[in-house]
Amino acid sequence: MSRSSLVHPFPQPPEPATVLEVAPGIRWIRMPLPFALDHINLWALEDGEAWTLVDSGVGNDETKALWLRLFEGALAGRPVAKLIATHFHPDHMGLAGWLTERLGLTLTASQGEWSFGRMLCLDTGDDYAANQLDYYRRAGYGPDLLAGIAERRNTYRPRIVPIPVRFRRIRNGDTLRIGGRSWRMIEGGGHSPEHACLYCAEDRVLISGDQVLPRISPIVGVWPQEPEGEPLSLFLAALERLKALPEDTLVLPSHGLPFHGLHARIAQLQHHHRERLDQTAAACAEPTTALTALRVLFRRELDPYQTGFATGETLAHLHHLMADGRVVREAGPEGVWLYRVM
Repeated sequence: MSRSSLVHPFPQPPEPATVLEVAPGIRWIRMPLPFALDHINLWALEDGEAWTLVDSGVGNDETKALWLRLFEGALAGRPVAKLIATHFHPDHMGLAGWLTERLGLTLTASQGEWSFGRMLCLDTGDDYAANQLDYYRRAGYGPDLLAGIAERRNTYRPRIVPIPVRFRRIRNGDTLRIGGRSWRMIEGGGHSPEHACLYCAEDRVLISGDQVLPRISPIVGVWPQEPEGEPLSLFLAALERLKALPEDTLVLPSHGLPFHGLHARIAQLQHHHRERLDQTAAACAEPTTALTALRVLFRRELDPYQTGFATGETLAHLHHLMADGRVVREAGPEGVWLYRVM
């Protein structure tokens, strides 16, 4: 199924520190990221005589400087009334603390996203590193890879300013009134604990965050903090919730270009994960570790950080196969997990 079925009404993103109107009262902001995925889309919504901002960008000086230029330029003349974070990842919530303090706001977010981000912000003890080592050892990492894990500390904390100590909670089905419009929170899942997508039925606009992206599948992974998690079911269930929206919805994603073709993109993502599940099951014809299955799914060379993300994704597919009864897990030597087809 080709991505060509998607229609991109705005083929060029806005330049740094500028905005682009993508629907009445909705401005597109793009910020750089210091990762392989080199940008994030943020959104400014007209809210009466003020702005409501959606997501913050990563917590670094470059992003702070771009926000200051926006407040003096394209966003000047209106105060900011609200800051909404779709989820806790550093490119989305990394500057939430700085923005809320500077602008005198209370962050709006789901409880799962605020609490997980706040927890990771503060989690710097030795038990953090010990849990990481245990998780990756059970996934099949050998001494060389484990040595790199032992040297690596909390990678979340350096990419954020401290997550705000308080927040205003939104839940699935809640409605926010912004600029005379109603925006309904639709809970995502799988990519993060309680991802907030925002849908305006009046204008048929969906701020999808990372839940639905036009070119890549968001990371759906099992992580050391919840090693028995089964996030792929949560992700697929969230896609079904979003599939109930009209096909002509304008989707505003956090990465890539805005697009029409929501149902087609959801079908592509569902197909992608069905293929990955079949590939993962085939990798378990004989008892195998998560690391060995990873090398079947990810054939390109991966750096240590990419290997960590790929481990989480591989485990997500293994755990989904376990939940479906297609694969069983057994304890191998030294407690390493081994997976095999039924």
